[in-house]
Amino acid sequence: MPANYQIRIKLKSYFVPRIEDACKLILEAARATNAKTMGPVPLPTKKRIYCVLKSPHKHKDAREHFEIRTHQRLIDIIQPTAETVDSLMQIEFPAGVDVKVKV
Repeated sequence: MPANYQIRIKLKSYFVPRIEDACKLILEAARATNAKTMGPVPLPTKKRIYCVLKSPHKHKDAREHFEIRTHQRLIDIIQPTAETVDSLMQIEFPAGVDVKVKV
């Protein structure tokens, strides 16, 4: 593979323990094949706040606020080998973790 070849993996999840477990799985697979890794780098947490009326017909001042936090991590794998790519493809990630891979 070319010398400047790099894999960038971006993970998103609502639950911190699951995203940390997924990061550990990726790092173990990459380090087992002697690939250089950078990360996991924690990216800013996105907070979405929803305002909902408690009663749909009256008491317009009574409201509840709900929020969803999306945690993100970034992992770079520098100079991966074919074995590294194969081991990454066979990883089963925890439920609730969104994985995006860029080459």
